Amino acid sequence: MSSIGSPQSVRLGIDFGTTNTVVVLLDENGHPHPARFSFPHHEATETCRSLLCLWHEETQAGRISLCEAIGAAAIDAYLEDPAESRLIMSMKSYLAQASFRQTRLLGHVMTLEMMIARFLGCLMRTIGIDPATVTATVGRPVHFAGDGVDDAFGEQRLRDSFRAAGFHHVDVALEPEAAGWRFARRLGTPATVLVGDFGGGTSDFSILRFDPDTPHRATPLGYSGVGIAGDQFDYRIIDNVIAPELGRHTTYRVMGGAPLPVPAEWYASLGRWHRLALMRTPQTLRDISEVARTASEPDRLLALRNLIDDQQGQALYRAVGAAKRELSQADRAILTYDHRDIHINRTITRTEFENWIAPDLHRFDAAVENALERAALPASAIDRVFLTGGTSFVPAVRDLFTRRFGAERVDTGGEFVSVAEGLALMNAQP
Repeated sequence: MSSIGSPQSVRLGIDFGTTNTVVVLLDENGHPHPARFSFPHHEATETCRSLLCLWHEETQAGRISLCEAIGAAAIDAYLEDPAESRLIMSMKSYLAQASFRQTRLLGHVMTLEMMIARFLGCLMRTIGIDPATVTATVGRPVHFAGDGVDDAFGEQRLRDSFRAAGFHHVDVALEPEAAGWRFARRLGTPATVLVGDFGGGTSDFSILRFDPDTPHRATPLGYSGVGIAGDQFDYRIIDNVIAPELGRHTTYRVMGGAPLPVPAEWYASLGRWHRLALMRTPQTLRDISEVARTASEPDRLLALRNLIDDQQGQALYRAVGAAKRELSQADRAILTYDHRDIHINRTITRTEFENWIAPDLHRFDAAVENALERAALPASAIDRVFLTGGTSFVPAVRDLFTRRFGAERVDTGGEFVSVAEGLALMNAQP
């Protein structure tokens, strides 16, 4: 963990995630307390969706002002006027991708750091804290999401985003190590611990030696990570249930030639919620309409075009997420989604779902093995396993760890706030 700036009065742990963001404050006795986010027409929660909505409004002076909302309020603002607003999602997914520098939104050129800074600034205003008065410990994954990413570049852009939001003092720590700090409060004796931290876009595995009697308490032994997590499981459901209904297996013809498969990239983007919104361009919509003219199932392609043009991504992913969560509790779930000519009412069994995510489970298992190898430890040397993040609820994910380490060593708790709590606890250390 390294830092910039000088200590300030308010100490925070901030878990800025691909899907959700959590802020934990330390009280004067060093005890962590999750902040609660309250938006109009929504119950207060300890998590804030990592969403930013931008739109223009005319001020009383007749000037045009760029307005913003985050979390649940961002979704409300977007649904109120989807044609004149922009909903920005999964910003963290682009941090380590040097190819994404800036974009144009509502006539404004914005860098990724500017967008994240707007989100962070609004986040702090929502809980009534001035970032200039804060010393914050911020989490980062072992490996950022994406292919061919530069992790050092991603961390630097994360730091720059916080600076742009007005934070003067920021420490950066690995998210799984932070989760380990939170779980380590349960330990009364030294222990070797494996932490599995499952986010929205990345999953990290860390092995640490905790000794409650030493000043710094934790010694890192080995790390590993993969750029997939809960969003990948959503993708598997969309790929197997939604995409076929929207023409993924359809063919089309060019100049009366042999049948050709429809462009695969449309369905790759459909399954990635941060890319789906980017498909709503005149060129993409024209391309889908043109392919539909000679397609074997034109109605399915036109339904895909309507879903994109009507900006139905949020509604689609809510339906998929609900089915995924139900499968963590039951042997089957019904995925229901309706829009115009799209009517999906599909029963998904847990066995089906586990077959779809089998390649992802294999990558998780390989990453755990990699962490053990880097720590030069056998599985038998791990005293406790702590799992955090929503994906840790998935039975097949839990089974990976119980098979390797034994059910008696696997523990969970505070799945959505444990990283931020750990970051706050690390902030309290000298």
